[in-house]
Amino acid sequence: MTESYPEDLKYHAEHDWARIDGEEATFGVTWYAQDALGEVVFYDPPEVGSTVTRDKAYAEVESVKAVSDVFAPLSGEIMAVNESLAQSPESINSDPYGDGWLVRVKLTDTSEVESLLDAAAYRELL
Repeated sequence: MTESYPEDLKYHAEHDWARIDGEEATFGVTWYAQDALGEVVFYDPPEVGSTVTRDKAYAEVESVKAVSDVFAPLSGEIMAVNESLAQSPESINSDPYGDGWLVRVKLTDTSEVESLLDAAAYRELL
C-alpha cells in the first residue's frame, strides 16, 4: 500500500485520524503510524459506552515491534468498536482508512474538531 492521507479526514499530531460525520466520528491510525508500527498482531479496544478524552490514550495496538498507545483525536463516548480486528488486526496495516478503523464515537464537543490538522498540515508535520 502506498502512503496516503485522504483529504476528507482530520488528523491528530499523534498520528490518528478522524472522519467527522455531524455529531459522530470514526477514529483510526494513519498510514504513517501503521508503517512505523510494523505488522499489527493485536488490537485492545476500549469498551462500548466508555468515554475518550482528546489527547489521551484510549486503546493499545500491539505489533511485532512494540505495544503502542492509541490517542483520541477528539473527546466522546465509544458507540462501536471494530470487532473484526480481533480476528484480523492486520487490517490496520492493509487498510488503515477503511477496514482498519478502530472506533466510532459520539462527540461531546464538536468545537474540538478545529484543533485537528487537515491533510496538508499533517503532511507538513511529517
